[in-house]
Amino acid sequence: MARIHTAKPTATKTPEAISPMGEAWGQFLRNRPAVFGLVLLAAIVAFVLYGRYGFAGDPYRIVWGPLTAPGVREGVYLGTDFLGRDLLTGLLKGGAPTLAVGISAAFLTVVIGIAVGALAGFFGGWMDDLLMRLTEFFQVLPALLFAMVLVTLFSPSLFTISFAIGIVSWPPTARLTRAEFLRIRELEYVTAARSIGASNRRIIWRVILPNALPPLIVSATLTVGVAILFEAGLSFLGLGDPNTISWGLMIGQNRGYLLEAWWPVAIPGIAIFLTVFAVSLVGDGLNDAFNPKLRSR
Repeated sequence: MARIHTAKPTATKTPEAISPMGEAWGQFLRNRPAVFGLVLLAAIVAFVLYGRYGFAGDPYRIVWGPLTAPGVREGVYLGTDFLGRDLLTGLLKGGAPTLAVGISAAFLTVVIGIAVGALAGFFGGWMDDLLMRLTEFFQVLPALLFAMVLVTLFSPSLFTISFAIGIVSWPPTARLTRAEFLRIRELEYVTAARSIGASNRRIIWRVILPNALPPLIVSATLTVGVAILFEAGLSFLGLGDPNTISWGLMIGQNRGYLLEAWWPVAIPGIAIFLTVFAVSLVGDGLNDAFNPKLRSR
């Protein structure tokens, strides 16, 4: 009598659910330009934070003759500026204030923009009209001129420069936040939160804002690069903090000697370019990762 063999059902492994943040991070890692930008940015931050220990010195100390070219004097690897100060030391010590201005100005921009945009998009009506007219007022002001006025009135300092950049840069973030809140506030889970008696404050900050964060994170990342360029522009015009060395201040102080020596302006300019370039690559990578429509590109 033939034996009938019944096949045993094999257990199939179901793939583990991947969180949206995990999926976005995986998409980011598959973006080679974005990964390159992240590595470049990490290298710049490491150079600024730890390079000073290998090349310790006073950025204001005169080490050799003015406008010494790179490689001419032993130990003065990147040359000197118009006063004879070491450019490498200035580059190391000036990186931290430059990055600090970019991050703090971006933080202020995001805080003001999210606060204004969230209130306008959630409540609508007269509050939306009032806050959007305020946004348009700041948006039509000449940003650089307004920042120059603020820095001049309150004396140049890193805090004043960061504050001025944040004040003139928040309208685009406010408009983006408003658009996200207008879109999300009509979705079903927001209606469900209202139906169970959640307060407006809880709906704004705990329900809508977390789902509106992806484009705001991208905006904040790109704002860092804009703020660094803004600080360099103010310093180039002579409105930088003279008591704190920064890459923008190095360019501003040496701009009058550009035809005689290119390196005091070009070297900190290259540092700013590489930093903003890295931030832009990271921002574009985040935009592609968080935007489902761009993931298939």
